[in-house]
Amino acid sequence: MEKILLLDIPNYHRIDVYKEHGGYETVKKAYSMTPDEVIDEVKKSGLRGRGGASFLTGLKWSFMPKTTDKPKYLCINGDESEPGSFKDRQIFERNPHALIEGALIACYAIQAKAAYIYIRGEYHNWIQMVQKALDDAYEMGLVGEKMKETFSTPYECNIYIHKGAGAYICGEESSLMNSIEGKRPYPRVKPPFPAQNGLWGCPTTINNVETISNIPSIIKNGWEWFSKIGEARHPGTLLFGVSGHVNKPGVYELPTGVLLTDLIYNYAGGVPGGKKIKCVIPGGSSMPPLRGEQLEGIKMDAESLKAAGSAIGTGGVIVMDEDTDLVRVLARITKFYYHESCGQCTPCREGTGWMLKTLNRIARGQGTASDLDLLVDVAKNIEGNTVCALGDAAAWPVKFMITRFRDEFEKAVKREIVIPAANKVHSMRNTALPLADRSKS
Repeated sequence: MEKILLLDIPNYHRIDVYKEHGGYETVKKAYSMTPDEVIDEVKKSGLRGRGGASFLTGLKWSFMPKTTDKPKYLCINGDESEPGSFKDRQIFERNPHALIEGALIACYAIQAKAAYIYIRGEYHNWIQMVQKALDDAYEMGLVGEKMKETFSTPYECNIYIHKGAGAYICGEESSLMNSIEGKRPYPRVKPPFPAQNGLWGCPTTINNVETISNIPSIIKNGWEWFSKIGEARHPGTLLFGVSGHVNKPGVYELPTGVLLTDLIYNYAGGVPGGKKIKCVIPGGSSMPPLRGEQLEGIKMDAESLKAAGSAIGTGGVIVMDEDTDLVRVLARITKFYYHESCGQCTPCREGTGWMLKTLNRIARGQGTASDLDLLVDVAKNIEGNTVCALGDAAAWPVKFMITRFRDEFEKAVKREIVIPAANKVHSMRNTALPLADRSKS
């Protein structure tokens, strides 16, 4: 299978090796085209965003106003931090020049003269790697004011790396822009959308790292080549990050449409001990989970997963075997979103906390059947009622985990806690259990 991003070429992250294999030649080709021709090429390729929403990239670029006196900007979102999502780091480490070259082409297409690569602050090593690649590109005149001489073009563009402070909310596009502007990263109410009112009130396009890194190959090989890879409605390769109960967790670049079972068993080495799969979350922790018995035949692309009742998200596949305690898993996921909620919207700020308290109570064996309905009800009241999608990201795991694994959660609210004899008196003295349950213990 032909790879686009994670090529098996030693030291491909180095600018000399990248150039030896044709690196930065494609940007010359792009500059021989008009900006509209570049956008049209990306549109026809069918490239969809790799950040979670799967929106058509060329269409998003076309939203940039052509007649404006304001500066235009490109923001590249490298703030990935959702549990199960860890694929952009592979590009930072193994192919940073494709990201830089893609940024140069994208900026030209939308006529932006500055791009910001937003990288999560904790990724210290990866920030250094991308900065080194960027410094080398500047030194060779591939970025910045020397571009005019290097590419014999009147166009020039600068690229900056912006380090985030480590907040999940900064992965939301409007929060990311507020963060770059030095403000508290509260999400903005939309509309207006970034293409009309982005960084410092100027037109801005925001794309994911993996999305932009695909651009050089599309311009080099043409839209027809790209559109024939993988599934027709979601073409190209995807970086699948597989984690959880698999023998070979890691990032695998494969064409869209690969069977989920192939990804788990043939590439990720299957489940340790040959155990059965109880649950798979196919696109990062915020996506609706799938039951193990429904995985056969499911393809890994946006449309197929939508039909299966889930979503491709960031391609972060989390596998859980038959022994997994889903109550504890859901409590842990909910704790993440409770901690990362920015607190701007009441349903998200208060709702995530209530869901976490209820799930923790169930995990301690103190839940009731009505708690399950309560959790679904709270999740539904968060979903769609917040400024940004973090509310949905917190609500969907609760809503879909409980509805699809109701049998698991019903066992949890009915089970009897066995308290070790040494702790029994202490536990009763501290009213750790309701009266009805104390009699059982």
